[in-house]
Amino acid sequence: MAGSSDGASRLAERLGHELATPALLQQALSHRSWCAEQGGQPSNERLEFLGDAVLGLVVAEHCYRRFPEMPEGELAKVRAAVVNARVLAEVADELDIGSAILLGKGEEASGGRTKPSILADAFEAVIGALYLDAGWSAAEQLVLRFLLPRIERAAAEPDDFDQKGLLQELAVRHGEGIPRYVVVGTGPDHDRQFEATVFVNGVERGSGTGGTKKDAEQDAARHALSEIRRA
Repeated sequence: MAGSSDGASRLAERLGHELATPALLQQALSHRSWCAEQGGQPSNERLEFLGDAVLGLVVAEHCYRRFPEMPEGELAKVRAAVVNARVLAEVADELDIGSAILLGKGEEASGGRTKPSILADAFEAVIGALYLDAGWSAAEQLVLRFLLPRIERAAAEPDDFDQKGLLQELAVRHGEGIPRYVVVGTGPDHDRQFEATVFVNGVERGSGTGGTKKDAEQDAARHALSEIRRA
């Protein structure tokens, strides 16, 4: 059954690592909505916090060593291109983490298994669990296994991943001023979703969604650029 202990075991197989403390992986898959229904079981939020830090350091260290001539600003662009909710949700989908997440009835009914924010958070929690269970090397291997190709693509053309920057450059070059973004958030605090609309010279040019305001704005800029380039 989706979200069961069997789901955690199958995920461990996909990770290629048998945890010495299986309860850590179970906790990494425990969404707060499920924990509330279980009388206060610990959720994956603390592991997510830890995993986020480990993930950021793995990517930063790899980029620092891999690209010794790259300036700090470009390194930051590469890291931002791969350490964001959209990319992490894609990785979580590749690992089929959604089938193993433990969700409350309401979150299950609202399609929580496919929500990018929940998937991204669960992947970070899994990184945190692996780090606690087996140390830095195991966590680093997991992160680079999925993000290395994305890092290489981002490093080849880091500006291509900054859609807002590209749109602003294009708009200013055409004398249309600085793009303006309108962002609306919906949903509870623990699972906010954002929709952004971008206006260029007062004209709506694209909209996008994301688990953070930044991701939503980048998605809107991406759609705007696509529309402008087709015109």
